[in-house]
Amino acid sequence: FIKQETGVDIDIDHIDYDDKKVFELITSGKTEGIFQLESSGIKNFMKELKPQSLEDVIAGISLYRPGPMDFIPNYINGKEHPEKITYDVPELQEILEPTYGCIVYQEQVMQIVRNLAGYTLGRSDLVRRAMSKKKAAVMEKERQNFVYGNEAEGVPGCIANGIDEATANKIYDEMIDFAKYAFNKSHAAAYAVVSYQTAYLKYYYPVEFMAALMTSVIDFPTKVAEYFLVCRQMGIKILPPDINCGMYGFSVDNGAIRYGLSAIKSVGRPVIESLVSERQQNGLYRSLKDFMERNTQQMNKRAVENFIKAGALDCLEGNRRQKM
Repeated sequence: FIKQETGVDIDIDHIDYDDKKVFELITSGKTEGIFQLESSGIKNFMKELKPQSLEDVIAGISLYRPGPMDFIPNYINGKEHPEKITYDVPELQEILEPTYGCIVYQEQVMQIVRNLAGYTLGRSDLVRRAMSKKKAAVMEKERQNFVYGNEAEGVPGCIANGIDEATANKIYDEMIDFAKYAFNKSHAAAYAVVSYQTAYLKYYYPVEFMAALMTSVIDFPTKVAEYFLVCRQMGIKILPPDINCGMYGFSVDNGAIRYGLSAIKSVGRPVIESLVSERQQNGLYRSLKDFMERNTQQMNKRAVENFIKAGALDCLEGNRRQKM
């Protein structure tokens, strides 16, 4: 749950996972801060892919890796021209239709050997492991079982299921090619859900999202500066640090982002937590003297000077030179 200024609570696990506006954001390439979709390469890929569903995002995350990237043109072509996709046997359509005729996931390899050759769930997982670990001897032995069956081990095989030898071998060859790089779909799906959730928050709650994002990298000035620029591009105003309304991290202040007090150099967390707690319990600070007297235990001269130089005490009477 995320508390908004408006008092609205969001249950992030029960949002609309078919929101076209969120997919438009993912397609736009403006995905800074969105899990798994920040790099320039995947931004360009998402512009090409134009995901319209969570299934597309899952596939995109799975394909954007060394190896599977070779199949990206086939995937995009199939997505744009589904009428051109052909399947060697009708049984493959149900398995490969969600990925436009391409084998993308390890689970699809398991489905193929089960549906076409009658493998059990346990044996299909052995095949998946052998392929993903490139165990040539095991894969060649399984070719025989896949095509011709193995009565002793309870495998009917493709021929017994009405699939001719040449087609069965062709399917097995394609499986081996794809399975070298095939991704675990359950893993990719978990990633894609977090990608979608962060995109959803960025689209509907951009100020809160960017404040939380910058807080998450507050110890890395380069990343803070990078997201600072993104905020400007999004039209989000960044307010200076302020001891009378700032918090430890970046916070939302009347539709803008208030700079986090912890981003001020050489000021530790205990100091900030102490001054924020004191302010919340006993009211706003009225002067420099009042500020120092109410924070004598945690504050030292260096910390006060850094607050002054950062502009965090500009809300109090006097200019910075006078305060120094």
